[in-house]
Amino acid sequence: MVVVDMAASLAFYRRLGLDVPADADTAPHVETTLPGGLRLAWDTEETVRGFDPSYARETAGNRIGLAFRCERPADVDALFAELTADGAGAHLAPFDAPWGQRYATVLDPDGGSVDLFAELA
Repeated sequence: MVVVDMAASLAFYRRLGLDVPADADTAPHVETTLPGGLRLAWDTEETVRGFDPSYARETAGNRIGLAFRCERPADVDALFAELTADGAGAHLAPFDAPWGQRYATVLDPDGGSVDLFAELA
């Protein structure tokens, strides 16, 4: 989720029972693992603009996106190529992100953001 106020967002989700440490309130990126192994992540708008300079709340549509882990960095590139060849919109071509992942973003048929990622190490 892309948030304006990390502390306020985390406080809200803590009240819903999510286990998020208090020291995460000032972090630019926060993650927690949900039952079943699903991960929920929050990023500040500044963090998102760091890798997607075109991000603007007014034009971003939904602030909630899906992210799919790939096994290897090369799989990010291959899946991005496959999906875009089949008509998915290409939003961010694969790149090595400063947080240690191979990352890319495609758009689903309704324009929703779908991230693809794999650990670089």
